[in-house]
Amino acid sequence: MTEIKHRHVQSQSGLRMHVAEAGEGPLVLLLHGFPECWYSWRHQLTALAEAGYHAVAPDQRGYARTGGPAETGRYTILHLAGDAVGLIDALGEDRAVVVGHDWGAPVAWAVAQMRPDKVRGVVGMSVPHRPRSSRPPVASMRRMFGDGFYMVRFQQPDVPEAELDRDRAATFRRMLYGMAGDGPGPMLVAPEDGGFLDVLPDPEKLPGWLTEDDIAAYVEEYAESGFTGPVNWYRNLDRNWELTAAWHRAPIRTPALFIAGDRDGVALGARHVIDSLSDFVPDLRGTVWLSGCGHWTQQERPAEVNDALLAFLRDL
Repeated sequence: MTEIKHRHVQSQSGLRMHVAEAGEGPLVLLLHGFPECWYSWRHQLTALAEAGYHAVAPDQRGYARTGGPAETGRYTILHLAGDAVGLIDALGEDRAVVVGHDWGAPVAWAVAQMRPDKVRGVVGMSVPHRPRSSRPPVASMRRMFGDGFYMVRFQQPDVPEAELDRDRAATFRRMLYGMAGDGPGPMLVAPEDGGFLDVLPDPEKLPGWLTEDDIAAYVEEYAESGFTGPVNWYRNLDRNWELTAAWHRAPIRTPALFIAGDRDGVALGARHVIDSLSDFVPDLRGTVWLSGCGHWTQQERPAEVNDALLAFLRDL
């Protein structure tokens, strides 16, 4: 079986990043989401390597073995995209195919939009490219969903990470099960007197794609860094809106693919954006809906995701 190797690489952004990698060939950069790390790409790293690609999955800024700065303002989309572009350079490549899931998808879309010279192709999973809105996002989400909505709640200092760090094994079990295709898929709005995790049940039995060893692996990866860095990504939503004015409604012209589960509440909530994705991503090569799949796309349906990725890569 193909070996996954680990090392630290100094991104040209200045951040020393932990990466998991396998294979040799054209570079495919795999960007994880929340609350994940390189481990969420374990099935893709080996499959891409065996197909003749150099697959690299970093722990992104603030996450797991990479860690990150203490200052909240150093987690903007410009920092995150800069880390990815700087990693392509640090790995000795001129260009890469950039694949992102969940929060990694907006980073991948941003890299393709801001630095198309560095991107052979872009793949988003679960989260489509959203053209920049006419007003800052947090107030809009507060009006629509209330103060308990997780993205609004994550604006608070200290409280969200205190809840998430309290029992990390329970956090991962609840989140990975709750948003899975065979989970309840709740609206992520905390009750008035409760926490964000209260709407996510702790399962008596894990779904077939997820094992106790997987939960233990996530807990181990988060042992030193915790959740403050990951939550800081959310605390920059309005700042990101301010910083990206120069790309307001700018198209993404690189070849693109979108993949999502048809039981993923995040994707279903953005269905109107997905249905019109080609308006702002004119070289969209396809949209793949995975039947019965929830939010954890590449972990729940590894074989189907691998097939879709390899078909896209071969067509570039």
